[in-house]
Amino acid sequence: MEKTAAITALAALAHEARLDVFRLLVTAASPCEGEGGLTPGAMAKALGLPAPTLSFHLKELSRAGLVRHQRRGRSLIYTPCISALQALAGFLLDDCCKGAPASAVAGKAKETGS
Repeated sequence: MEKTAAITALAALAHEARLDVFRLLVTAASPCEGEGGLTPGAMAKALGLPAPTLSFHLKELSRAGLVRHQRRGRSLIYTPCISALQALAGFLLDDCCKGAPASAVAGKAKETGS
């Protein structure tokens, strides 16, 4: 992932409502990317957001490459882009802890309580 794409994704997730929307979609996701997903109506109801507000946040998440939508019959279904989430996590962690394996870093964090 390029730095500019990471900045765009992080900026999109830096808003409380967009983070809630994204986490809801990740929770509802199927193990197979592109399956599962939620309608805007289901998301608006679950999060207590007005439809226009949700629409704005979904557009921002889509622009950042974090969510996708597709038509299934008469419904519009939104799904998280898991590969974008993995790329973002990879970008953030690639140079973590001077090359130590992630498992060693996690173990050290548990020991120190960080």
